[in-house]
Amino acid sequence: QVQLVESGGGSVQAGASLRLSCAASGHTFNSYIMGWFRQAPGKEREFVAAINWSDGSTHYADSVKDRFTISRENAKIMVYLQMNSLKPEDTALYYCAAGKGPGSYYRVIDVWGQGTQVTVSS
Repeated sequence: QVQLVESGGGSVQAGASLRLSCAASGHTFNSYIMGWFRQAPGKEREFVAAINWSDGSTHYADSVKDRFTISRENAKIMVYLQMNSLKPEDTALYYCAAGKGPGSYYRVIDVWGQGTQVTVSS
């Protein structure tokens, strides 16, 4: 059974940095896309960033491009989201996701983590 466990959220001031971690277990992930979504109160869940586990290709939402970086650590089966220059509008519950699709573009999400809260104050 695939499990995803996020960590690293917190409360920070605008301009600060955080690194989210996602520990994956229960499966081999060579054929998966791993990534992050977020959901702010009263809003729909939205895509943030993704990485193809096999070839390392990535893509990002326009709102986080040049500020966030997704990476993976194969040996530990970990996915990271380095978030720099955080803004109040980045405040949300951040979810790790495992799924399938072409390159680093999700077509389907198979597994969600439980989420980690990020709060950015001005």
